[in-house]
Parts: sequence; C-alpha cells; structure tokens
Amino acid sequence: MLSVGLTGGIGAGKSEAVRLLAERGAVVVDSDRIAREVVEPGTPGLAAVVAEFGSGVLAPNGSLDRARLGGIVFADEERLRALNALVHPLVARRSAELQAAAPPGAVVVHDVPLLTENGLADRYDAVVVVDASERTRRERLVGARGMAGEDADARMAAQASRAERLAIADFVLDNDGSLADLERQVNALWGKLIDMCAAGKASDQG
Repeated sequence: MLSVGLTGGIGAGKSEAVRLLAERGAVVVDSDRIAREVVEPGTPGLAAVVAEFGSGVLAPNGSLDRARLGGIVFADEERLRALNALVHPLVARRSAELQAAAPPGAVVVHDVPLLTENGLADRYDAVVVVDASERTRRERLVGARGMAGEDADARMAAQASRAERLAIADFVLDNDGSLADLERQVNALWGKLIDMCAAGKASDQG
C-alpha cells in the first residue's frame, strides 16, 4: 500500500486532480468529508464541540450550524485552535481506518486541503501538490465560483504560500493549463505511484 498526501491552494484544481486519480484506481480519503462526518448529529465529535462552544452552535434540527461556528472561530485564533484540537484527531483516526480498509497494493490518496498548514507531510509516503499561479487561481475563484475579488484574495492569503506548498512536494501537478494538460500529468504521476508501490517504497502501514 502507498499512502499519498495531496494538497493545493484554493482554486488550484485539487478536486479535479483527485477525480482523475480516482478514475485510475486510487482509493481516495477526503479529509473535508470526514471532518463533516465526525461532527454529525449523535457523534462524540459533535458532543465535544457543543461542550466546548455551547448549544448556540447547533441548528434547530440538532446539526452543527457551521456558519455560526465559523463566525466564532475565524474571528478568534485561540477558539480556532480549540476547535482543531477537537476535530483533527477524529479526522486522523477515521482517515487511518479508511486507509487500513483499502485492499493490499492500493494507492491511497488523502485529499488534505491544509496538509501544508498543519505540518502533515511526514505522515505520507509521497506528497503531491496541485499548483497554479495566484493569477490563475484568482480568475477561477472569481469566474467559475462567482467569488468577489477581495474575498478570493483573502481566502488565498489565509492559506500557506505557494512556495511553502512546493517546498514539501515530492510531485507537482502544474494546473495553469487545460484539463487535457492536467490529465496527461496525472497519467504520468499515476505510473510513478504504481511503480513506487510495486517497489515497496510504501510505509509499514501497507
């Protein structure tokens, strides 16, 4: 088994790269989806969040009111650290369970938006960074997602820098071009990952 961490800045096209890898046979572990699952109604994760932040972060139906919680934590770095301390271990545990359930010889791609920011590179056998220029990313956020320019700038500035992401990369997918360009690169990357897995350059978790 080969454990791969994949990341990229907002607007870089990370989701498209993950989709292409999944089509080629990768087992995808989506950290964002897991982060939502571990705080669903009835979970210990949601109970812990309510104990820390109060019942005011719950919607009328008992689910987590993400907008309200976001309003609390993104205005206060200490409260954000408190939330991360609750949620990140749960996400890590569930990610490990999903990786362990993958078939022998699988290439497991962990889709981790904040891999760089949280210093997680050492957890994986290889790190893939989906890269695009700030200009390209901003154009995608404003054009495709309809985000206001100042909001796009703020979201990009809040993440790790392009240089910081590239510094931890074992492989880089240059996504300044077309989808066809990205697909060609993913094909080449997939071959390298398969070779790594076959050569036994994977972690002892496999």
